[in-house]
Amino acid sequence: MTEKDARKEIMRRATELKATVQIGKGGMDQGLRDEISSQLKNRRILKIKVLDNSGGDVETLSRSIAEENDAVVVDVRGNVMVITDKRTWNSLSQKKF
Repeated sequence: MTEKDARKEIMRRATELKATVQIGKGGMDQGLRDEISSQLKNRRILKIKVLDNSGGDVETLSRSIAEENDAVVVDVRGNVMVITDKRTWNSLSQKKF
C-alpha cells in the first residue's frame, strides 16, 4: 500500500469519528498536551478541532502536535486535523495486498 492509499484508509476510518479534542482560547496547555498524548495511544487515530478563538494556525498546531507525540498528520481540512500514531501509519503504508 502506498502512502496515498494509507492516507485514504485512515481518512475513511476518521469519517466515522467525532472530534474528541478541541483547542480553544486557552491554546495548548500541558493538560491538553497530556490528553492528546493519552488519546493517541489509546485510539491510534485522533480527530482534533481547533476553535476560531484559539488564535493559532491549524497547520502550525498540527505539525507541533505531531512532533511532540511522534505522530503523523494525515489531513487538515478547515479547522479539523486528523492525526495518527507512527505505528498505525507504518503498518498501513507498508502493507502489501
